[in-house]
Amino acid sequence: MAKILGMGNALVDMLIQIDDDSFLEKNNLPKGGMQLVDWETADGVLAMSKGFERSQASGGSAANTIHGLAKLGVKTGFIGKVGKDEIGRFFKNDLLDAKVNPELAESDSKSGVAVALVSPDSERTFATFLGAAVEISAEDLTSDMFAGYDYFHIEGYLVQNYALIERAVILAKENGLKVSLDLASYNVVEDNLEFLQRIVKDYVDIVFANEEEAKAFTGKEPEEALHAIAEVAEYAIVKIGSKGSMVKHQGNVFTTGVIEAKSIDTTGAGDLYASGFLFGLHKGLNLDEAARIGSITAGNVIEVIGAKMNNERWTRIYDMIG
Repeated sequence: MAKILGMGNALVDMLIQIDDDSFLEKNNLPKGGMQLVDWETADGVLAMSKGFERSQASGGSAANTIHGLAKLGVKTGFIGKVGKDEIGRFFKNDLLDAKVNPELAESDSKSGVAVALVSPDSERTFATFLGAAVEISAEDLTSDMFAGYDYFHIEGYLVQNYALIERAVILAKENGLKVSLDLASYNVVEDNLEFLQRIVKDYVDIVFANEEEAKAFTGKEPEEALHAIAEVAEYAIVKIGSKGSMVKHQGNVFTTGVIEAKSIDTTGAGDLYASGFLFGLHKGLNLDEAARIGSITAGNVIEVIGAKMNNERWTRIYDMIG
């Protein structure tokens, strides 16, 4: 059975249910936004919110995808960087609990934290301290990390570090892996377009994009963007929100709708879609079936707070996959 390796920002998601939006105002956090903050600010928010209900889980886009794949029974590994602290230990243990092999470099900096403040109307506001997560470098990578894997999945949020991405995809190709890239954010694509286009053309086999990311990458609307991406990658996947997704491979186009779901929180929907699709692909299923499984995993995660699902939810997913 194929094995899948991921690389991304190693963040611990702290999900905090606040009782009133005045908490956001007191901390100068615009509701529904995502702000990068220093450790003092993140720590202050955590201290002020001690009386609220909270939970935490390993996070970051690629880590969410890899965690989902592990829950689907795929042998997985994850490359990232954490601090030598309690948060870093939690991140590593959370991966181990999901049976993900952790390839984690360590830093003297504090581990990265994404504080997600959930308002009574379920809208989420992020205060993110990247910390050690963004210190992962090309020098942290060795060929041995990639040995024995069949796929390598990268999150677009790492793309600003050109040397890291280039070394990672070269090592992946030298070890015979197919490379999967989630474009992650339209503004990341816009800011790094020339580099991304070259990397995709030269090294990437599988590209995941939503409508905005696909347009930023190609300048085209979803269907034309799909064709344009498929000219440079073996598998092109464009997610079109409530309309589902489109996949193109070897000239063939597959379309899949979404499952019926009561959306509470869309965080992790794209990450878990990638989990389902890569699961289907590595099992050798037809691409319409792989996309259907992606819709199932994405449709389930939007019914919960955060990007992690409990075992009861995963049992439901197995039943839906059939």
